[in-house]
Amino acid sequence: MHAIGVDIGGTKIAAGVVSADGEILAKVVLRTDASDAAAVDAGIIEACRTLMADHEVEAIGLAAPGFIGQDRATVMFCPNLPWRDHPLRDAVLAGLGHPELHVVVENDANAAGWAESQFGVARGLDDVVTLTLGTGLGGAVISGGRLVRGAWGVAAEIGHLRVVPEGHHCGCGQNGCWEQYVSGSALVREAHGVAATRPDRAVRLLELAGGKWRRITGQHVTTAAEEGDELSLELLASVGRWVGEGAASVAALLDPAMFVIGGGLSAAGDLVLVPARQALSRKLSAGGYRPTARIEVAAMGNDAGIVGAADLARR
Repeated sequence: MHAIGVDIGGTKIAAGVVSADGEILAKVVLRTDASDAAAVDAGIIEACRTLMADHEVEAIGLAAPGFIGQDRATVMFCPNLPWRDHPLRDAVLAGLGHPELHVVVENDANAAGWAESQFGVARGLDDVVTLTLGTGLGGAVISGGRLVRGAWGVAAEIGHLRVVPEGHHCGCGQNGCWEQYVSGSALVREAHGVAATRPDRAVRLLELAGGKWRRITGQHVTTAAEEGDELSLELLASVGRWVGEGAASVAALLDPAMFVIGGGLSAAGDLVLVPARQALSRKLSAGGYRPTARIEVAAMGNDAGIVGAADLARR
C-alpha cells in the first residue's frame, strides 16, 4: 500500500508518495506562508492533491513540528507555525474530500527517527534515540521497537532536558536546556560572541561572512573547520562534547543501542561525532562495565520526515 508523507516546515512543505519499503516514488515541494494557519493547511492539501492525481494512496502522514496530541490529529502547540490546538487532520480531510483516507499527524522528529529505525542507519535495532541538531534540538525515542509518545503525545522533547541549571535562556521559557548547547543556533551564538569580542581569533569566519560577524552562519563554521581553522574546530568540538555528555544522561534512563544524529549540524560529520563519542564514553555511568551506545550520522537526510510519516500512517 502506498502512503503519502508530508514534512511541514516553517518555510516549505515537502510531500512524497512512499512505498512499503520506504522508497519515495514521487515528490513535490511547496513554499508556504508560515504566518497564516489557513495558508499552511491549503499548502498541505495542494501537495496531497497533486500526488493523489497520479498515485493511489490509502493513508497520509503529516509530520509537523511541535506538540502533537495523543489523538494524532491535533497540533497542540507549534513554535514556528500559527497552530494552537489546531485540528490539522480534520482540516486536511475536509479539504481533500476523501473521508475514507486514513490520516494521522506525527511530530516531525518522531517521523524522522522512525524512518531511520526502519529504513536507515538504525535499521534492525529496537532501542534507538534520534537527535536532530537543527535550529533547535529535536528528538525521537524508540524503545522495544515502539515509538514513545507519552501519556499526552508530547514525549521525547529531548532538547528541553535541562543540562545547565540557570544556563542560557531557551525559547521554551526555561534556562539551560540541552538545545541551547548543541543546536545550530547555539553554534552560531558562540561564533558570534567570539567574532564580536576577539576578531583576531575569527579571521577566517569573518572572511567567509564578508567581514560582518552578525552574518556568520553554521555553514561558515563547518567550512572553516574543514579547512583547519582552530576556532571553528573548537566550536564544533564543544557542540560534540555537549552531545556526548547529554547522551550519557539519556543512556542512563533509556539504554539505547544507538544515538542517531540528524539535522543540519550532522553535515560536520566526525568534527562533531568524534568528540561526542569521547564524551559519552567518559561520562557514561558505570563506564567500562556496560556496552556503550553507538553514535552515528543519520542516513536518510531530508527525506526522513516524509518516509517516516508515511510509514507511520500506513501502520
